[in-house]
Amino acid sequence: MQQRSSMDWMLKDLASGVPQTRQVIVLSADGLCVAQYGADPDTADRLAAACAGLQSLAGAVASELPYSEGRMRLVVIEMDGGFFYLMAAAAGSYLAVLADEGVDAGLMGQRMRDLVIRIGEHLSSPPRHDGPTG
Repeated sequence: MQQRSSMDWMLKDLASGVPQTRQVIVLSADGLCVAQYGADPDTADRLAAACAGLQSLAGAVASELPYSEGRMRLVVIEMDGGFFYLMAAAAGSYLAVLADEGVDAGLMGQRMRDLVIRIGEHLSSPPRHDGPTG
């Protein structure tokens, strides 16, 4: 999977550029892990699946705002021990980060936006089709 390996260094760059970053994953809208850094594959898969539900919930809340198109841009959750960030990336893709309590939230947001811009074309995930086409 060339797409996955080509993003590994970019995810590592985000993790090393923002102290206190634990895990970085890129996921599709349906909750499949596309790339990850700092997490074992099982953890990355669980986080990706949870993120699919979270982005759906955030989109439902966003649709209640007047003049909203109902799309989620960024979700930040503060928990005991750290923070979780979920940012819309390209069509059908998201960038998620787990970080310790001491993370610089402003720096994290900026670096996540920069990463989404830098690798936007790598993050787009075409819609899935059931069954054979033709």
